[in-house]
Amino acid sequence: MTSLEAEARARVREQALGIAAGWSPPDAPPTWALTAELFRTIAGEPDLLGLAAAVPLDRLPPLLLSAAVRALVDRVRPEPLAGYFPTPGSGQPVLDDGFRPALAAFAREHAGELGQLCAEHRYQMNEVARSADVVAVLGHLGVDADRPLALVDLGTGAGLGLHLDRYRYDFRGRTLGDDHNPLTIAPELRGRPAPLPARMPMITTRVGVDVEPLDLDDARIRDWLAACIPPEASAVDRFAAATAVAREHPATTVRADVVDDLAAVCADVPADALLVLVDTYVHVFLTDDRRARFRRLLTTLGRDVVWISVDPLVPLGPQGRESTQGLPVPSRALEATRAGVTGVVGHLTVRADGTADGEVLGLAHPGGAWLEWF
Repeated sequence: MTSLEAEARARVREQALGIAAGWSPPDAPPTWALTAELFRTIAGEPDLLGLAAAVPLDRLPPLLLSAAVRALVDRVRPEPLAGYFPTPGSGQPVLDDGFRPALAAFAREHAGELGQLCAEHRYQMNEVARSADVVAVLGHLGVDADRPLALVDLGTGAGLGLHLDRYRYDFRGRTLGDDHNPLTIAPELRGRPAPLPARMPMITTRVGVDVEPLDLDDARIRDWLAACIPPEASAVDRFAAATAVAREHPATTVRADVVDDLAAVCADVPADALLVLVDTYVHVFLTDDRRARFRRLLTTLGRDVVWISVDPLVPLGPQGRESTQGLPVPSRALEATRAGVTGVVGHLTVRADGTADGEVLGLAHPGGAWLEWF
């Protein structure tokens, strides 16, 4: 093994263990154990680690390999490995000591197919539970429910986040949305009570932006996106419900770059609407220069803009120290980042005259399981 290969393995191992830590805090529910063990196995089993280390770092090796594993397991249904992974409505299967050796053996047997899947796909996490983080920021800002809202979802993937007003939210008994909505998002609340808007925002324009928009009517795409969802029963069920909503209410998606094409996308949004840009786990993967350019562009749009971000600190990993929005970082966010991959919830509000203010408001689990408000 060359020194470069050893370095790649070390970096991928650190990423995988960071993800595992985010799914295994002391108070983690039993349903999280499989996700944590999946990433610990990627970090600790040489065959899996080697496959992940062959993936360029900017393509999120541990996450991409985890999706490749799940996609191939779902296709070939090997026993006993397939029985460890939940399916919609199945509940969480029992995790035991047989999982790790079964996964390692599967990786050895199917190394070529797993490598091919990693080469052909991007990891795209469409976790609709993050909509609760966005709704909480809207509640904090007191956005006027009577003003038209133009929602632009950056890195939208399949566009599940474009339908946040079609879900129901339950914040420890405080609810928003109709009881008949097909999906209720109920994160565990930590810290101060997270705010909810008094009423659901009036979304009149929905635009999803992605370099590779995804068509949910394509069964192959649905299968890959399902493989990118953590193998946790409630997450699997949420994805199935949100996919049905998105297919019932098709929204506009555009093939565009979130930085290079931002001005053109925003120019097509009605001028009387409040422009709300939503970014969940997108800007953390941009370069420092592109993040700075994005922030500068917001001041040139000549309209009121709210940018809501749910991104880890940069650089990604335990050494993260800076907000993707360029905001002051509370010590609590630094502490949480050292413990594992954690979303940092913030807003940057830019007025038509180019003046801006913003604040880091809280922390959020990557899979939307909990929300900690400062």
